[in-house]
Amino acid sequence: MSVVISGTGLFTPSESVSNEELVQAFNKYVDIFNSKNADDIEAGKVEGMHHSSAEFIEKASGIVSRHFIAKESILNPDILAPRLPERSNDEASILAEMAFNAAKDCLASTGRDIKDIDQIIVACSNLQRAYPAISIEVQHLLGATNAFAFDMNVACSSATFGIKTASDAIKSGSAKSILVISPEVCSGHLNFADRDSHFIFGDAATCVLVEHESRSDKGYKILDTKCITQYSNNIRNNFGFLNRLSPETRDNKDKLFIQDGRSVFKQVLPIVSELIVSHLEQSDVSREQLKRLWLHQANLTMNQFISKKVLGKDFETKDAPVILDEYGNTSSAGSIIAFHKHSSDLLSGDVGVICSFGAGYSAGSVIVEKL
Repeated sequence: MSVVISGTGLFTPSESVSNEELVQAFNKYVDIFNSKNADDIEAGKVEGMHHSSAEFIEKASGIVSRHFIAKESILNPDILAPRLPERSNDEASILAEMAFNAAKDCLASTGRDIKDIDQIIVACSNLQRAYPAISIEVQHLLGATNAFAFDMNVACSSATFGIKTASDAIKSGSAKSILVISPEVCSGHLNFADRDSHFIFGDAATCVLVEHESRSDKGYKILDTKCITQYSNNIRNNFGFLNRLSPETRDNKDKLFIQDGRSVFKQVLPIVSELIVSHLEQSDVSREQLKRLWLHQANLTMNQFISKKVLGKDFETKDAPVILDEYGNTSSAGSIIAFHKHSSDLLSGDVGVICSFGAGYSAGSVIVEKL
């Protein structure tokens, strides 16, 4: 019995922000900060801030632009954060709205009726609330009356972990058609006043339709899935509803995305490379058979390293497509965006790997074959 990825969907926020726009806002903030704290900076009590540049961002990450759900407030040096109007409980939440749009795109691309869907998984890095589950809200918005739904979070690996969960559920007989949706509002957990990270993330939502082979003869057959986790303190986001229990008063920025970039590079790259290589060996797939790597879109240098290690040759974008330049790091959505945009050209029998990795550490590998 086989499981297939029969379709994908994508929702991209309409507002794009270039490196130049982001840097202009950041540098204005730096000037304001340094001016207000000039005396303390001169006395050595406060560390002065430094300007950034579009060239620095592209060289450090490969990112040229990204999409945001709230551009104007992010580019306001007096705010430097996304701002959205409060929505009532009777309105669709922002995560559910993005997930709904990605799911509709996926269903339209496959011609599948929502009544055929019997499970919905919302797998993403940052869930909007503790409850009710975003997935159940999405189920309601879609009118998926024959489905049940649940949320899951494995940071940037959420989509591949979700695909594995869906594949295992279908193999067990508990479902036949499952939507795995990854709505990511990464701008919401980013400190736009931090020179080292303010440029990293973008917002987007993806959807993958995972089905029993009897439901579809198009798309990609899932040959195997493999997930690994290993605890690390080097990538964190401490923001959550339990923060209110702390007796200390802290700036919310202390709770947002933080990472030790050098340690992440040093530790994650061999973990991911070994995961893919060992997974291929266990599945009797040679690296010469691989036609495509759809990697997590966190950093261009990381993807170049992993691609070279796995494929045994110099990096080429035709082998490992890059969407970082347009989308930035969209967390769990990144590898799926790459798959969505750069998979239709492969031929029947071609083999590829969808791989994502991130905080945890966590990493997921999905080996697929074009039908």
